[in-house]
Amino acid sequence: MADTDITRNILSVLVQDIDGIISRVTAMFTRRGFNLVSLVSAKTETDGINRLTIVVEATEHSIEQITKQLNKIIPVLKVVRLEDETTIARSIMLVKVNANNNNRPQVVDAANIFRARIVDVAQESVVIEATGTPSKLRALLDVLEPFGIRELISSGEIALNRGPKTMAPTK
Repeated sequence: MADTDITRNILSVLVQDIDGIISRVTAMFTRRGFNLVSLVSAKTETDGINRLTIVVEATEHSIEQITKQLNKIIPVLKVVRLEDETTIARSIMLVKVNANNNNRPQVVDAANIFRARIVDVAQESVVIEATGTPSKLRALLDVLEPFGIRELISSGEIALNRGPKTMAPTK
């Protein structure tokens, strides 16, 4: 892979849970012109520590620069680039689909094939909740598209390493 090849990367970043940390991280991306695909912030098992899951499309050189710049932000405690082979990553999606008495069984079957759940049923629509990789969620949308998608929202990815290894220091 050449250094100019742009790839999709997931960074897991432990930060102190302080006001303005998300603004500082996104400002760094803006200043440097990096393509931020998604950013999810969530509490961790440790009080006062949040984990940011950042998905970025960048060259190998840019990923090194992003990691260095993130480590310079004082409330950042640790930055880890997650490798595809050893990472479990998932997004969540809610999609409202046209569904009446005639096609509702087909919509429900489509959701079941993708292990998605029907979370709301109305006279002319259903809301489906699905979790998975971006490609799985895209495939579900492709199947639902002919029924008519009324509304859609999807989260950014969250990710963890497989196995016993953690980002937190061992206790």
